[in-house]
Amino acid sequence: MADKPMTEREYKFTKVFIRNFARVNTWIYRLSGGRLMKSFGGMEICLLKTTGAKSGKVRWVPVMYVPWKEGIIVVASLGGAPKNPTWYNNLVAHPDIEMLYRGTRKKLHARQVYGEEKEAVWPTCVKYYPPYADYQARTDREIPVFICE
Repeated sequence: MADKPMTEREYKFTKVFIRNFARVNTWIYRLSGGRLMKSFGGMEICLLKTTGAKSGKVRWVPVMYVPWKEGIIVVASLGGAPKNPTWYNNLVAHPDIEMLYRGTRKKLHARQVYGEEKEAVWPTCVKYYPPYADYQARTDREIPVFICE
């Protein structure tokens, strides 16, 4: 898998699957106070409250995260797709977000990391979720990483 780029068909399926799964996941997670649908692929999920880059609408999106100091790291991998997930644009345009984790809310500021700083945190991301390395190997784009503090 790691050496094969995602096909256009796989990308379309991934986008539709994730969009629909995210809606259900968000609804159940919020309704249960984070007790249900709190993980995916062995990784814990939190909800991020973002503002739409174009629409300005408030959106809740479930994301896998890596604990980091007093905040979290989020990786905009989309499974190694050729394009970034939609929420990536929201974080770039409106980096002040809210995290909902197991019923607890926390206000955070997201900043994308580059260069040496990204190289320093990437091994931690891969340690928490090894498929991130495969996702990076299967796409030409540099997978964005955000530290949210």
